[in-house]
Amino acid sequence: MPRAITQAAMIAAALLGTPAAASAQSYPSRPITLIVTFPPGGSSDIVARALEPKVSADLGQGIVIDNRPGAGGNLGIGAVARAAPDGYTLGIAAAGVLAVNPHLKQNIPFDPIKDLTPVTLVAKTAFVLAAWPNGPARSVAEVIAVAKSSPEKMAIGHGGNGTAMHLTAALFTQKAQVKVPLVAYRGTAPAANDVLGGHVPLAVLDIPTSQQLIIERKLLGLAVSSTTRVATLPEVPTMVESGLQGYESVGWFGLVAPAGTPADIVAKLNNGSRRL
Repeated sequence: MPRAITQAAMIAAALLGTPAAASAQSYPSRPITLIVTFPPGGSSDIVARALEPKVSADLGQGIVIDNRPGAGGNLGIGAVARAAPDGYTLGIAAAGVLAVNPHLKQNIPFDPIKDLTPVTLVAKTAFVLAAWPNGPARSVAEVIAVAKSSPEKMAIGHGGNGTAMHLTAALFTQKAQVKVPLVAYRGTAPAANDVLGGHVPLAVLDIPTSQQLIIERKLLGLAVSSTTRVATLPEVPTMVESGLQGYESVGWFGLVAPAGTPADIVAKLNNGSRRL
């Protein structure tokens, strides 16, 4: 999707390059609401809760985290886009909701370019293909073999249609040349729970959500989606190491505000949030 890639680059560049202007003298005078577009326990939520004490300490006001899952992130970020542009309603937005969903879904309730103000890029993350330990496959090669002989046994869960996890799963089927069901969940935590329970044999998960489960062998980490191994999961190979040449998929999270938010407030938020 060339347009999606171009739009993603524009948004990421804006998030990275927001200049630091003069600080707003009277802002903030009350707590700030930070909308998270997925349920508690997922990477968006983890990023928000890691960011909250740093921004709160920097600004001298509390940050209230408001989880609003649904529609691949569109529900929560739509609420941010409709909020007053005064710096008191912000959102943690993943690559999927900003750069992918507009090209996959109709009637999205906001335009990520026109209706949002980028504050900063907050975090990047790779993903991991995880498996139920009692399932039919314990490696990428075994997943491909089973998928080619019995595709119905190799469904892959992911964090929601239009999310980076969805595209990571779709890229796997393309590179592996297999056709298996892709099962959408309302976030990575529900997907991880269904793999833990054996309700779905595989899932593409956020690493912050799943790494402890993989370390404890409650889930099997089959491969990570980055081109290099992840420091917190050093024993898990990359997709390239597992035989899928050219495979790379990395997600990112940005802090956004409603369009029209004053530049001095954006700069103050940018200065505080870039310390994560």
